[in-house]
Amino acid sequence: MPIHITLNGKSHAVEPRMDILSLLQTLKVPPGSVVVERNRSILHRDTLDRVVLKDGDELELIRFVGGG
Repeated sequence: MPIHITLNGKSHAVEPRMDILSLLQTLKVPPGSVVVERNRSILHRDTLDRVVLKDGDELELIRFVGGG
């Protein structure tokens, strides 16, 4: 039975016990290209494989765009 999270303001169903790195891989988002905020706290990139999603989590994926 999936759990429900909010990702960038939209509801998503994900597999139970999924970690954030697996979520990024499923979404085809390279982990080095985003900053992940979970429940209003920024996560360190080296912990993404250990942070397991919980029902009701709110995630924001923030991409930095360079230019000049």
